Amino acid sequence: MSKLKVASEKSLTNNSRIVGLLAQLEKINTESTESDTARYVTSKILHLAQSQEKTRKEMTAKGSTGMEVLLSTLENTKDLQTTLNILSILVELVSAGGGRRASFLVAKGGSQLLLQLLVNASKDSPLNEELMVHIHAVLAKIGPKDKKFGVKARINGTLNITLNLVKQNLQNHRLVLPCLQLLRVYSANSVNSVSLGKNGVVELMFKIIGPFSKKNSGLMKVALDTLAALLKSKTNARRAVDRGYVQVLLTIYVDWHRHDNRHRNMLIRKGILQSLKSVTNIKLGRKAFIDANGMKILYNTSQLPVIPVTGPVAQLYSLPPEVDDVVDESDDNDDIDLEAENETENEDDLDKNFKNDDIETDINKLKPQQEPGRTIEELKMYEHLFPELVDDFQDYDLISKEPKPLVFEGKVRGPIVVPTAGEEASGNSGNLRKGVTVKSNVSPKGDEGDKKCTFIDLAKEDIKDNGRTLHQQLGDQNRTISSVHGLNNDIVKALDRITLQNIPSQTASGFTAGMKKDYSLPLTVFSCTKACPHMTTCGNVLFEGRTVQLGKLCCTGVETEDDEDTESTSSVEQASVEVSDGPTLHDSDLYIEIVKNTKSVPEYSEVAYPDYFGHIPPPFKEPILERPYGVQRTKIAQDIERLIHQSDIIDRVVYDLDNPNYTIPEDGDILKFNSKFESGNLRKVIQIRKNEYDLILNSDINSNHYHQWFYFEVSGMRPGVAYRFNIINCEKSNSQFNYGMQPLMYSVQEALNARPWWTRVGTDICYYKNHFSRSSIAAGGQKGKSYYTITFTINFPHKDDVCYFAYHYPYTYSTLQMHLQKLESAHNPQQIYFRKDVLCETLSGNSCPLVTITAMPESNYYEHICQFRNRPYVFLSARVHPGETNASWVMKGTLEYLMSNNPTAQNLRECYIFKIVPMLNPDGVINGNHRCSLSGEDLNRQWQSPNPDLHPTIYHAKGLLQYLAAVKRLPLVYCDYHGHSRKKNVFMYGCSIKETVWHTNDNATSCDVVEDTGYRTLPKILSHIAPAFCMSSCSFVVEKSKESTARVVVWREIGVQRSYTMESTLCGCDQGKYKGLQIGTRELEEMGAKFCVGLLRLKRLTSPLEYNMPSSLLDLENDLIESGCKVTSPTTYVLDEDEPRFLEEVDYSAESNDELDIELAEHVGDYEPSAQEEVLSDSESSRTYLP
Repeated sequence: MSKLKVASEKSLTNNSRIVGLLAQLEKINTESTESDTARYVTSKILHLAQSQEKTRKEMTAKGSTGMEVLLSTLENTKDLQTTLNILSILVELVSAGGGRRASFLVAKGGSQLLLQLLVNASKDSPLNEELMVHIHAVLAKIGPKDKKFGVKARINGTLNITLNLVKQNLQNHRLVLPCLQLLRVYSANSVNSVSLGKNGVVELMFKIIGPFSKKNSGLMKVALDTLAALLKSKTNARRAVDRGYVQVLLTIYVDWHRHDNRHRNMLIRKGILQSLKSVTNIKLGRKAFIDANGMKILYNTSQLPVIPVTGPVAQLYSLPPEVDDVVDESDDNDDIDLEAENETENEDDLDKNFKNDDIETDINKLKPQQEPGRTIEELKMYEHLFPELVDDFQDYDLISKEPKPLVFEGKVRGPIVVPTAGEEASGNSGNLRKGVTVKSNVSPKGDEGDKKCTFIDLAKEDIKDNGRTLHQQLGDQNRTISSVHGLNNDIVKALDRITLQNIPSQTASGFTAGMKKDYSLPLTVFSCTKACPHMTTCGNVLFEGRTVQLGKLCCTGVETEDDEDTESTSSVEQASVEVSDGPTLHDSDLYIEIVKNTKSVPEYSEVAYPDYFGHIPPPFKEPILERPYGVQRTKIAQDIERLIHQSDIIDRVVYDLDNPNYTIPEDGDILKFNSKFESGNLRKVIQIRKNEYDLILNSDINSNHYHQWFYFEVSGMRPGVAYRFNIINCEKSNSQFNYGMQPLMYSVQEALNARPWWTRVGTDICYYKNHFSRSSIAAGGQKGKSYYTITFTINFPHKDDVCYFAYHYPYTYSTLQMHLQKLESAHNPQQIYFRKDVLCETLSGNSCPLVTITAMPESNYYEHICQFRNRPYVFLSARVHPGETNASWVMKGTLEYLMSNNPTAQNLRECYIFKIVPMLNPDGVINGNHRCSLSGEDLNRQWQSPNPDLHPTIYHAKGLLQYLAAVKRLPLVYCDYHGHSRKKNVFMYGCSIKETVWHTNDNATSCDVVEDTGYRTLPKILSHIAPAFCMSSCSFVVEKSKESTARVVVWREIGVQRSYTMESTLCGCDQGKYKGLQIGTRELEEMGAKFCVGLLRLKRLTSPLEYNMPSSLLDLENDLIESGCKVTSPTTYVLDEDEPRFLEEVDYSAESNDELDIELAEHVGDYEPSAQEEVLSDSESSRTYLP
């Protein structure tokens, strides 16, 4: 106790002492007393500032007048020693306190006062070196914190003062060092940089920097940083080129690289590289760099040396394996980046209370205000889409409560149960199918030279005569297909794709007879190493009377379904994946019929094999790919080798959508590409090396950007060859491809060998910024923004296979229509109320489906009809962004669960009426867009004021919600299904006033906000029952940039409290049951089913009296959910991505805002440079287009 008292008294004494000294100094200023006293007081303050951090904190604390007293004394004193003391105090304050204290000094007017002091001191003769050192040291620290510092320095005339000091004192390193630091700050202003350049600053820097030396390395580093900042000016860069300094920089770099064996001077080498990067931002600089053999020099010096045992490089390579290369998460195209140049001030300059300017701060805008938008008379146009509100069901026989057996295509099948990953198995699916046999007959002989595939003519009559053999039908067409062992070249050429022309439809009908019906059945499959003597072996020879076994393997099992969160168990040691048995929703013939009526801009005449044949989830789990360190470095080195070893580059176009007359080369070693099918996206392919191809994607139609989604076909491959694919015009600044995600591949041969599924493939995958710059038009007016490359290497297992690659599991518009027709034909009309209406037509004339699902009333008695009509609505939508195909798979899981005969699903239908728009952007999906509709706009940014002509699906979807609000039937829940490309897991975005206000740092305001926390209930329920769902990734903050999205508009204008966006990862999960696994269609469909189960639990919590549940169980469930729904502290604001930064930054794009380096053409191949453009003029923008 005594020690504590003594310490307190000592602290009080010290604090009182500094306060007393400052008061004494203030008194000296007012009374203009003798300088000796001021000198003594300032020396005491300096001693305390040097020895005690508490003193420094108190002098710069909020409300302290210490800084004003010091600056006032500095301005008024004529005593040199007093001035030096005060400057030394300021150096101590800003050096130890970092950016915050420097900003504090700037706010008190310190920069202007010190600049004036520098001007006055420069007039002394002789100059006082000590004074100049101190003034420059303080100005170099506080300058970056003053946004007007460059202008102030130029007005005060201090630029030449500092420059002349350096010129006159080159050998005085103590004085030159702070002067160079200040010159670097001056150069942050482009006008200052040009002015200094005219006065010879560039030449001066090259007098300071030089070959390797162990002396004055600190001075060398600062000089190089200053030079790099100066060379960002195009005028200075031209001056450096004219004087041959590019060659000098390269020579100096090689010398430092050769001698710096222990890597102790990496910052110096980095400074030289930064200077080279600045000078090569101009065309003349790039030419000088190439002429000086710069590419080869830097390439050779960048090859990995022998890794040292100790030192910074050794630490670099001793980090955990999951840490990888740095990917630039933003577009570094600012002229100036002062914060990066002040490496000593990072820690204290961080804003602990993160504040995002995008967060809405206006409480009035945050408060939901129901706005009808349209009159009741206008909204009556939607009455016909709500017949469930007026139908009296008098024409229905509803007395019997015994459900009819589910009829599917004339056969009695099992109930429709959504495929799950071991969570939701059917309770009455005990009678499992013993095996599914697919048979088809093919003539064993064929035409070896026939390279065409099987065709289907949409103009012909409907598909009939399934009983005919393929041999008979092909005979009618004088065409045969040879039998093949292992799918040889001829059969692939016959089956590489299904087209919609040239051969009567009977051909395809026979080709798929017996195969199409049950091939994509969800099957119960366990991985097992035991022998299965009862299982038929898959034949290698195709269609020769051989059977293809698709049934279950050994060790199958059945789980009972429960809507509670249960964990699947199995005696099998390996991780197993179970899929519930049920009728297929895929019908190849029906798919072709639907494709006939699907309208696309390119008028597609082909059907991709995976869409025609169907997809089932693979019977194994796919882990997130572990990426070895240095992959990105290796890939970029290979890109650079294109410029160094140009003789190795083939540079041949092998696929070009822009040239309809283009013929595919007949070279047998060339891969063949195609994307002319629904949802396909590939514009151009260039063969770079023998086994390396650059791929260019289409932009969204009527747009010049949004390149990300891809879906294309490849054929003509050889096994055992590593092919590298580079998709070079992606736009997102980061991707889950850097964190273990793999692209998807569908092999035709694998499908014909009873493995019809998309699989994750590829090695050496990375995503990085490349050296192609986007045009300012494509980049929204911003200059110099770069494209990004997805690169991956693939080894094909089969020769001359036909394979398809996709960004994510494709789900086409025609697939949706097929699934909806199958669900409609398979449902039990006495048990399920199902309607499929057309919400509207799109710009292309495709129909936008609207689905209504609920339970039929128990009878047509008045009470039952009233209960039916008064069920609350749940409104769901999906696929507003075409590239987010995972949203459709989640929606498929939701639809199948709602249509199943599962008792839980029946209970759910009895609780709610579901209004579902499963695809808000059909045109975008059909035409292979990534984000937009045919209007070239992001439809999820049009909900505030949708145009009925340009955005019909949004206009009418919003109209449905406005109609429900007008008739007082506000939905209980609205959820829009999306996909997320830069985060893992499944999560939700919601809307909360209180949590948004929290992030404005206005605690007083947030305390006054009273809000029902019911918006958190559903996400919390899902976090308990859905393995892929992650509550910690959820956010309920309303951002300004999202104010026109469905989630915010439905919450704010329609008044739906539980308005959500549900985001599903494109990659996989990093928590829960699926941790470390890439997500598949099984898990996505399970998420859709779990969402339904969550709605049922939400109903139990909001209407407990409707359920005959024990009160104790209900209380327990309430406590479980509500304990997680109470908001006692602000939630973590969820950014666009939550991955850690990589270790090694690799960014070789230009930073200049003044000039575009290399741009991908909007219309590739249309550009021809004029004679004027070929002149090396830096006043013109330089554009190089890909061939």
